[in-house]
Amino acid sequence: MPRPKLKPTDENRKMVRMMAACGIGQEQIAARIGIRSPKTLRKHYREEIDRGATDANTLVGQALYRMATSGEHPAATIFWLKSRAGWKENRGFEPGAIQPAPFIVASERGGV
Repeated sequence: MPRPKLKPTDENRKMVRMMAACGIGQEQIAARIGIRSPKTLRKHYREEIDRGATDANTLVGQALYRMATSGEHPAATIFWLKSRAGWKENRGFEPGAIQPAPFIVASERGGV
C-alpha cells in the first residue's frame, strides 16, 4: 500500500525556511516535519531550503550595515571594513620587534 502523498502546509514551509536559515541539516529538518528522507524534503521544499540561508544572511547583513554606519558601534564598522573592504591591521611599531644592530668591539690595532 503506497504512502499518502505529501502536501506541504504553510506552517511546514515556514518551519523549513527558518531551520534552513539557522543552518540545521536537511536530515534533521526532514525528521522534524515528519519526512523520512532528505530527498523527499528537497523535492517538496526546494525553494524554502534554498532561500532560508540567503534570507537570514540578508537580514543579518542589513542589521550589521545599519550598526556599522550609525557610528554607535565601532566594532561593527571595523568588522565591515575588514571583511568587506579588505582593510587589515597595520603592524606599526612593536617594542622588541626591531632587533638592535650587533655589538662590535674594535681593538686598538684597528681591526675588528
